[in-house]
Amino acid sequence: MSILQEVELLKRIPLFANIETSKLKLLAFTSERLNFRAGEVVCEQNEMGDSAYIIMQGEADVLVSAGGEPFRVATLKRNDFVGEIAILCDVPRTATVRAKTDLVTLRITKDLFFRLITEFPQMAVEIMRVLAQRLEKTTKDASRAEQRVRELEEAASPDPS
Repeated sequence: MSILQEVELLKRIPLFANIETSKLKLLAFTSERLNFRAGEVVCEQNEMGDSAYIIMQGEADVLVSAGGEPFRVATLKRNDFVGEIAILCDVPRTATVRAKTDLVTLRITKDLFFRLITEFPQMAVEIMRVLAQRLEKTTKDASRAEQRVRELEEAASPDPS
């Protein structure tokens, strides 16, 4: 894929939609393109993150380990952006990302990412919007899971009558 093709791909991602073409060329040029085979890990839960990834081709599963066994919480596709939480918050990665199919990514380092959001405040606003949507979904999912646990506990407990 050429720099111009990468720029066209970046323009389709809401995070980068309002950034000048010249800046997107710089982003494409200074980012690292990485290929992963199906089953390979892009990043691991609990490791410190130094970069974020844009999915350029293929699909990846987002896996969270709770109690030992990882479970899939999402599937990433072309134009999805992942890994920003670890670099924004200086916290360990919240999930493992594993290639579901052969995968092509664009790796954006922490320094480059911060330079971009400093130069383009609209990018920071878009990141906040995406993170708020993820938080809303996570909160709803947690609420549904809590309700299901209560239902299972009630079904398993003996009838007091």
